[in-house]
Amino acid sequence: MDALTDFDRRDFTAEVPGVGAVTRAVYAAGSGPGVLVVHEVPGITPPVADFGRRVRDAGFTVWMPSLFGTPGRDFSGSYSVGQIGRACIAREFAVLADHRSSPITAWLRAAARALHQAAGGPGVGAVGMCLTGNFALALMVDPWVRAPVLSQPSLPFWPRDGLHLSDADLDTVKAGDTPLLGLRFTHDVMCPGARFARLRRELGERFEAIEIDSGPGNADGIPITAHSVLTLDLVDREGHPTKAALDRTLGFFRERLRGA
Repeated sequence: MDALTDFDRRDFTAEVPGVGAVTRAVYAAGSGPGVLVVHEVPGITPPVADFGRRVRDAGFTVWMPSLFGTPGRDFSGSYSVGQIGRACIAREFAVLADHRSSPITAWLRAAARALHQAAGGPGVGAVGMCLTGNFALALMVDPWVRAPVLSQPSLPFWPRDGLHLSDADLDTVKAGDTPLLGLRFTHDVMCPGARFARLRRELGERFEAIEIDSGPGNADGIPITAHSVLTLDLVDREGHPTKAALDRTLGFFRERLRGA
């Protein structure tokens, strides 16, 4: 269990279409331009919190909203399955939708705006992971989101090249000039290569993809089941491709939010 004592817990309330006013806990730390870290299934686990600390220590204000799960609880398979089940039936999450975003993205957009107002700077970064991966894509409709990162985006479950984004929002994203960083393992069944191929078609050179070989016999010994690039499957060792992906993510934030 991670007590998260180095984060400041606060409540944030915003309207969610079809649901009403929703209040979620947000764990905040650091100073400098803002980065919204949206956790993966099953929640703010210790590896997710550690990623937030890395972003904080790189010179940013981090907000980690708790969307499901128990903040700080250790990862386990049963815990993860239970939280996926909860997300599947929750009104805030439209896990089967292709041509629309989950309603909770309205709450996240409000949080990103509030973070930008509080932290200042040219804009904010946003990281979505796994079930929340494509939420960072939905946030790109707002001009203050300048450094969006999709880490192993897993929605929708079908079609394989779906983006979990409305056609109107996709048109808005395509009309802008904000770059997008995407991370995945090549044999991750939850984040298929077709999804990244679609993003390349839609955004062209604005989409920077990091696809880490997780096939049988790969040079780095990465298991075929690897999924979480920045958290559970991160190997914090120089020269390892997941460490390079982490470094690139932090560098992306610096380039877009600090101009360095």
